[in-house]
Amino acid sequence: MLPKARPDAVLVQAVIAGALSFAHLHDLAEAAGQDGWKAWAYPVSVDLLLVAAWRRLRLLRDAGEPVRSAWTWFTVALAASLGANVATAGLLDLGHVPAWLRILVAGWPALAFLGGTLLVHPAPATDPAPALEPAPVEGIEPAVVERDTALEPVAEPEPVPALPAPVPEPVPVPAPLVEHARKLAADHLARTGTPLDTDTLRARLGVPAAMADAITARLA
Repeated sequence: MLPKARPDAVLVQAVIAGALSFAHLHDLAEAAGQDGWKAWAYPVSVDLLLVAAWRRLRLLRDAGEPVRSAWTWFTVALAASLGANVATAGLLDLGHVPAWLRILVAGWPALAFLGGTLLVHPAPATDPAPALEPAPVEGIEPAVVERDTALEPVAEPEPVPALPAPVPEPVPVPAPLVEHARKLAADHLARTGTPLDTDTLRARLGVPAAMADAITARLA
C-alpha cells in the first residue's frame, strides 16, 4: 500500500517566499525603469546568484577550503532580495524611485555576472616557483670541504610551539533579516509563551545553520 503524500510545510513556505520575493524584485526593477522582459529577468538573476553562491559554499565547506568569497556573494544576493522586499512594502514610493536606486538596478547585471563567473570559475591556486640553482661555470670546479662529523655534537631539534586555534569567521547577517527574525521571535513568544529556538528560526527563514546561529546571537 502506497503511503499517503503529506505536504511539507517547509517546502510550501519556501515556494511562497520565493514567489513573493520574485514579484517584489520584478516590481522594483519595473519601477526603476526596467520594463518588459527586463523586469522579469532581474529576479531570475538574483535567485541564480543566490543558488550558485550556496552551492559553492557547500562545496568549499566539504573540501575544507576558505568560504569567505562564497559567503560574500551569498550576502550580496540575499541583500538584493531582502532589499526589494523591504522597498516594496510601502517604505519606497515606486512612482518616484531615487536616482541611486536606478543606478544600482541598472548595474546589477554586471555585478551578478562577475559574481557568477568567480563562483563557477574560481582562480586556480598558483604553486610557488622552484628555487633556481646556480649553473656551474665551465672550468671552475665547486670546492668540496671535508669535515669530520664524528667529533661534532648533534644538535637536538627545538620544540615547535603549538599554533593557536583558528578563530571562526563571523557570519555576516543583513540588518533587515535580523529585524524580520526579531518579529518572528516576538510573535512566537506571544503565541506559545516560549522563546523561539534556533532550529525553528532556521526553518522559518530558510537560512543555513551558521547564519541561524548568528541571528540567534543577535537576538539574545
